[in-house]
This record gives sequence, structure tokens and C-alpha cells, in this order.
Amino acid sequence: MDYEIDKAVVTMSNALVRAGHSLTLSEKRLVALAISKLDTKGGPGRYGLGFEIDCKITAEEYAELAQCDMSVAYRDLNNASKRLRKSGIEFFEPDNKRKGAPLVVRVNMSWVTTTKYHTKQGWVELTWNHKLVPHLLGLKREFTSYKLNQAAALRSVYSHRLLELLMMFEATGWAKFSLDDFCQSMQATPTQKKDFANVRRKIIEPAIKELCEKDGWKIEYETTKAGRKVTGLHFTFERDKQENFVL
Repeated sequence: MDYEIDKAVVTMSNALVRAGHSLTLSEKRLVALAISKLDTKGGPGRYGLGFEIDCKITAEEYAELAQCDMSVAYRDLNNASKRLRKSGIEFFEPDNKRKGAPLVVRVNMSWVTTTKYHTKQGWVELTWNHKLVPHLLGLKREFTSYKLNQAAALRSVYSHRLLELLMMFEATGWAKFSLDDFCQSMQATPTQKKDFANVRRKIIEPAIKELCEKDGWKIEYETTKAGRKVTGLHFTFERDKQENFVL
């Protein structure tokens, strides 16, 4: 069956969604395209746990997702594949309990082990880090999925990250985060973290505006405080599936 972007779904573990990584928008598009091509239904038996998984992404596919011309697609594929090889991920996993206290392990790894850009042929081949594969194949309980074309029209990396965060809680229609956790997931800069007004103005409000205008979301949020200091965020949201939006 031919690959169709408008039917493709991106699925990854919640730990990976909330991971500390600073992918650019072109890198996130490349990763999302690659993830959407993985066959998650077969679990470890589909690929063989521990084996490397290769994935091919063409300039035509990237151009369709990014809604750009082919010259931009060639440029972005080349640059994004180079940067992705050096990009790291940091997230936390539960560990064994000691004296009743839950423990966590900080995990650092790369997205891919190899990237190959096929010059003048217009496609990239990625080889996933095999230790990352369990976070992509649905081998654990908590996973997030969204349709690839939901992110197609987004032009802000913050909008893309907020989309992934909200989709973790799609079933409930609300989500709460500590401010530190939210800033970590959104990769806020040190300057932004110093003043919540910067987080609100540079990250939250532009991301909400774009998701509402381009993907039909209705999103509201409230802050929680300790004294005068903002310490957390409470989002309520729903997506209107009956309207036509810019995709």
C-alpha cells in the first residue's frame, strides 16, 4: 500500500513526547514523517527488538507536509538530517523502588545512529537508535498518537510541541503541568524561564493562537500560583472536527 500523508499517524511514548530535546521545526517534521512510517501493530516481532530500523523520507513527502516548494524541501532535508544525527534526547524512566520510595533514571540518547542524504536523488535514509525503538513501537502502556496532517500547517515549533503535549490528554480534555515541567517540554530558553510573562508571550499564546486558527482547537488555560509566583498551568481544550481548517 502506498504511503499517504493525510492518513499517516505519529505515535510515540509519553516520555518521549515530554523529553528534553531542542529539535528545529524542520527536524521535527523529518522525525514525524519517519515515525509515521513505522508499523507499530506488530510490536517487537515486526522488526526484531534490538535490530536497527531504516526509514526513507523523500523530498516530495517533506514538501507535502511542510507545504513548501521542492527547493526548500531539498534544503531542509539535507540540513535537518545532518543536525538530527547530532541531536540528543533526555527523558526520565521509572526505576526499581528502594525502601518504598519511587526512583527514576535520567536517560540520554540520540535519535538516530546514521543519516544518509542521497544527493541529487531527493531522499534521506534514517537509521533509528535501536534503544529508542521501544518508545516508537507501542511496547509500553502510555503512548500518544496524532494525525501527521494535524501538524502540517504549523509554522512554530512551540505549536508543534504543544500539540504533542495536549494529545497526551486527549481523552480527558484537560491537562496540568508544573511550570518547570512545561518549560522543559517546550524547551524554553533560560531568559524565558526567568519571567513567566516571557513564557506566556513567546510560547503559550502564539502556540494556542496557531493551533486554534490552523487545526481547529479551542484552548484555554489558567495559572496556579504560590503567592505571586506562577508555579503551574492548567489547560482545557477540545478540537472541533466539523469545521474546515488550514491543513
